[in-house]
Amino acid sequence: MKTAIIIGAGPAGLTAATELLQRTDIHPVVLEGTTQIGGISQTVNYRGNRMDIGGHRFFSKNERVTQWWQDLMPMQGKPALDDILLEKDKPLAPDGPDPEQTDRVMLWRERVSRIFFLRKFFDYPISVKWATFAGMGLKNTFRAGFGYLKAVFHKLPETSLENFYINRFGRPLYEMFFEDYTTKVWGVHPSKIGADWGAQRVKGLSIFALLKDVLTRPFRHADAGQKNVETSLIEQFVYPKYGPGQLWTLAAERVKALGGEVLMEHEVIGIQVKDSRVSAVEVKTPEGKRVLPCDLCFSSMPVRDLVASFRGTTIPDDVARISDGLPYRDFITVGVLARKLRITNGTPIRTWQNRVPDTWIYVQERDVKVGRLQIFNNWSPYMVADYRNTVFVGMEYFCNEGDELWQMSKDDFMQMAVNELAKIDVVDPDDVLDVTQVKIRKAYPAYFGTYKQLPVVREFLDTIPNLWCIGRNGQHRYNNMDHSMLTAMEAVDNIVAGRQDKQNVWNVNTETEYHEKKSKH
Repeated sequence: MKTAIIIGAGPAGLTAATELLQRTDIHPVVLEGTTQIGGISQTVNYRGNRMDIGGHRFFSKNERVTQWWQDLMPMQGKPALDDILLEKDKPLAPDGPDPEQTDRVMLWRERVSRIFFLRKFFDYPISVKWATFAGMGLKNTFRAGFGYLKAVFHKLPETSLENFYINRFGRPLYEMFFEDYTTKVWGVHPSKIGADWGAQRVKGLSIFALLKDVLTRPFRHADAGQKNVETSLIEQFVYPKYGPGQLWTLAAERVKALGGEVLMEHEVIGIQVKDSRVSAVEVKTPEGKRVLPCDLCFSSMPVRDLVASFRGTTIPDDVARISDGLPYRDFITVGVLARKLRITNGTPIRTWQNRVPDTWIYVQERDVKVGRLQIFNNWSPYMVADYRNTVFVGMEYFCNEGDELWQMSKDDFMQMAVNELAKIDVVDPDDVLDVTQVKIRKAYPAYFGTYKQLPVVREFLDTIPNLWCIGRNGQHRYNNMDHSMLTAMEAVDNIVAGRQDKQNVWNVNTETEYHEKKSKH
């Protein structure tokens, strides 16, 4: 029997293992260097209050992915706790499970994301309506209008993320709603970041797309409405009762039930290459070092670490230089449990105790370091131990390992976070009940540094026929969760079909199909 070593127990790795078990006789061994299943899609349980690291909407235009999710966790057939309290109607699956009685269930959720700027809320993406103009003020509204008209008739060369945004929104709107937040996320100015990131994350989004969405929304069929709009405009998504980590923990259990292995605290420290093929993987475990032979290798580890770990083969100088120069952004989440928030609901959406309805809040304010807030109550009422009486907020900070934020002591960091939350009038410090912190290394592959030369590294990696690079870090691409899964599915498709070409695996989340069309494959 052939053995496949799969590096990483995140969405890509666990999908690859499942697909191999269900479609081949290859034995998968999943190696996870940490104690957590799910990679950045993990859920951290802190005293019964759960944090979704980064926030993960379960939405895909690919039916293969959505069916994969529902095979593990069926859709709710009865109202969830907040639906009951607010007497809200949600789409219910016939004979679906009751979230109040069982844990293995997906919930229908409302997507509300807004920008917090000038201590006011603006829709995200920016909407074309009176509230937006009123919030900006007359002067800024005129500036935005003329700036957009200029962008319509005078396109800039899309050599940077800055130009990408200006071409779609005009310079004034870019400066108000994109520039500072993007700089917080990446640590460099958008003029230094490749336009690829914008094309990948907000493809098709523009003032024109927003106007089209406003004008066509009343005429959309309820079932088809979300499948024909830009992903950034999606208004509903599904979500596991206890967050994404719950689904990936179930996926890991399924891998083991089908005969595969999931080995925790197995950190990859070397990849042996013999005759241009991966022959074994070296790991460090709490018990010592091991060498695991393999016939196939799936890697979702960072490309920089992958190339540095090769043993027994000569790495071309340019490949070594480019891979070593690939940048990453690290991530710190602070969970703040409070009795209540200062900000209240100013939307038409009914909420419990008039809380804000947001899942994400993008903090555009320049006087704080926090980049984004999550309100975990709104992802799922079961994410919070006492949903009725407390609010659990996730504060997201973007940093580089070793910098000032990363080196700050845990207590000092948590105190800074609470102070920032108070500074922007989101919470009263006297209402804070508890605080925790989680650090994630290499959360986001970045689109600057040597990124533009990545094809040179890819070409080298493709000369190793039994190595498949999958997932966000495995391809150094800012994939959504469903895209990471699709890279694994495409790789296994190739293995089943006996195809050597890996073009379709690398093409996931670059072709128009993955962005704009509903796809069955």
